Amino acid sequence: MLFYIIRRFLYFLLLMVLLSIAAFIIIQLPPGDYVSVLVSEMEEMQGVLLDESEIESLRIAYGLDKPMYIQYFRWISRFVKGDFGMSIQWQQPVSKLIMERVPLTIVVSLITMFFAYAVGVPIGVYSATHQYSIGDYTATTFGFIGIATPNFLLAIILMFLGYKYFGWEAGGLFSTEYLDQGWSFAKFIDLLKHLPIPVIVIGTAGTAGLVRIMRGCLLDELKKQYVVTARSKGLTETRLLFKYPMRIAVNPIVSTIGWSLAGIVSGATITSIVLNLPTTGPLLYQALLKQDMELAGSIILILSSLTLIGTFISDILLVVIDPRIRFEKKA
Repeated sequence: MLFYIIRRFLYFLLLMVLLSIAAFIIIQLPPGDYVSVLVSEMEEMQGVLLDESEIESLRIAYGLDKPMYIQYFRWISRFVKGDFGMSIQWQQPVSKLIMERVPLTIVVSLITMFFAYAVGVPIGVYSATHQYSIGDYTATTFGFIGIATPNFLLAIILMFLGYKYFGWEAGGLFSTEYLDQGWSFAKFIDLLKHLPIPVIVIGTAGTAGLVRIMRGCLLDELKKQYVVTARSKGLTETRLLFKYPMRIAVNPIVSTIGWSLAGIVSGATITSIVLNLPTTGPLLYQALLKQDMELAGSIILILSSLTLIGTFISDILLVVIDPRIRFEKKA
């Protein structure tokens, strides 16, 4: 097991290097840079025209006059040391900007993930054990609707319904009077009042997907010979279900837990923009629009790291819950 962990860690380091290079190149692909975007905005919004010497001075000030490989090594060396650099757009440390949004992002994402698993898995189990029943057809119908409906459209609909029938303020996680206040019990209660719409909107697609995955995997297991044999020996349906088929059917569900780790920090970008949520998704979107390399690159690299870490955790969990999975292939 130790050799397996060491080998996976080496793969992790290699993939992180490749991902950092890919992230840097992708962000640099659009024409121009932050100075180009800044100059364009100054010309359009303020009517200020800068000559070439002033533009070049800005590039030198922001370190954008150096070749791409020098910019990359300068950025990645600071990142490895824990210094994410300065955001050109906000003129603040990247770590400060990210940490301002991470706590609320984690709260929303964890509650959403709990909602998706707590609702999706039981419904999937019920749908599989009651195949072709009214409940199965209902779950299947809502599952397809949930997967097919864009989250941002559902967000707009729920914002309208919530405001019209319950008086909920459209968008955001706090009422206006609590935006600039410190944390208090009243602000916490206000947060809880605003959470249902983001949780339902962001969690709908995940819940619907889990229902479909759980139903399909469990149906496959229930039709296998070992289940028929166990049933013929008088094993109760409840014990039969949870002792054998469920343990195998949850493998695909467990494998998705690791992928959710990055989503916990990233948040649902489009939905967060529509709902005006103070999460990291809109921050990354603005950084990409402004070509703010320090901010965008750091967020993307953090999310990539979390994805790889989550995948590693999923692999370990799969080995633990399913003894048929081994660390090494046997000849």
